[in-house]
Amino acid sequence: QVQLVESGGGLVQAGGSLRLSCAASGSIFSINAMGWYRQAPGKQRELVAHITRGGVTNYADSVKGRFTISNAKNTVDLQMNSLKPEDTAVYYCNAVSGLVGRESWGQGTQVTVSS
Repeated sequence: QVQLVESGGGLVQAGGSLRLSCAASGSIFSINAMGWYRQAPGKQRELVAHITRGGVTNYADSVKGRFTISNAKNTVDLQMNSLKPEDTAVYYCNAVSGLVGRESWGQGTQVTVSS
């Protein structure tokens, strides 16, 4: 099993930056990909960014050019620049591991962008 712990959320003004970090523990050797999702009040959880073990990345259109995902050993970070009020959400770290693609989730970290 994989356990995930996020950190780095908070309150920031529009145009500002935040960096989220997610540390994985447990069966980290089995992780195939990691990513960040977010869920705003009243909305469905959506993919923000995703990175494979080989470093291939994928971003939601809404964050392209503003957010950057990176990974190192057992962590995955999300650098968020030029933040907008619509980026306000709870951000969740996700890991996909093993042959069957088992998903693990962190507890979530709140990001609030004020206008």
